[in-house]
Amino acid sequence: MTPNYITLSLETHLFFARIMKEHALFLEAGFPCKNDLWIKRAEFFRQQFEDLLSDVVTISNGRIGCEILDSHELATEFTISAEKQTELLSGIPINTDLTRMQQSLRCIPWIGNNNQIVHFVNSANRRSLQLLDELIRFKESILNEVSAARLFTANYPLLIQHIIREAQLYRTTIDNLIHGQYASYQMLWGTESFWNQIMMEHALFIRGLLDPSEEELVNMANDFAIDYRKPLDMAKEQDDIASGRLTQETLEETLKYRDFKAAGTKGILDSNIASIILPLLADHVLREANHYIRILRYSPTREGS
Repeated sequence: MTPNYITLSLETHLFFARIMKEHALFLEAGFPCKNDLWIKRAEFFRQQFEDLLSDVVTISNGRIGCEILDSHELATEFTISAEKQTELLSGIPINTDLTRMQQSLRCIPWIGNNNQIVHFVNSANRRSLQLLDELIRFKESILNEVSAARLFTANYPLLIQHIIREAQLYRTTIDNLIHGQYASYQMLWGTESFWNQIMMEHALFIRGLLDPSEEELVNMANDFAIDYRKPLDMAKEQDDIASGRLTQETLEETLKYRDFKAAGTKGILDSNIASIILPLLADHVLREANHYIRILRYSPTREGS
């Protein structure tokens, strides 16, 4: 096993295990009290991915790249405040100490590995695959029940589809790592089309969860949804040379979108924006934008341009 395998495995878990535990929290918070079994199942996954994340954090110091820490995709300046407010609003416990541990990680030079580290990473990868298989089935069952009008949730059906696809990407990423396919960020974290779709859907969710009185923000979110639809359509017709220009344009758009999300997160935390957006959801989509920015900055199409 190479340092690249160790580093990329740890980085993938540090980002996606947090995303998965928050997905479970959003599902848990979205069920009516009568759906006790669904709530308990979501709580199980929240705890399982929190445990996985905690274990990974304990061995990640000095074994991850500076880029992932500089990107603020693991935690932002708002994350702990968003966690505290969300815990207060939902009654769901959130381990903010784990966030502090992630924020204290350093990218000191590679300190090497040994059989124990390799064994840990292999075990974490296998463990995540099993959890993800179960989580994906759980999310799919929610979608099926909601679609058949047998279950109510405050989460949009499209949002459930959205978090299923993110879980599938996490699973594919780990499976690729296990099989030695970790040559590039593009291979690891999917195509730009995948993330453009994710960003577009974030804008649709934000638009739908803002209070109707927030007309300017609603219009801005709608404009971002339109902006991300364009590269999705254009990508189908681009050649390799043009794709580099499209990547640069998408990066510039995502930097603007990141600023919009950051301002929105702060506004929600400061009670200056009327919405039904949980503070942690606002921070969650901000971190995903930061993650995408890192992918775009280190895309092979940019490196080769």
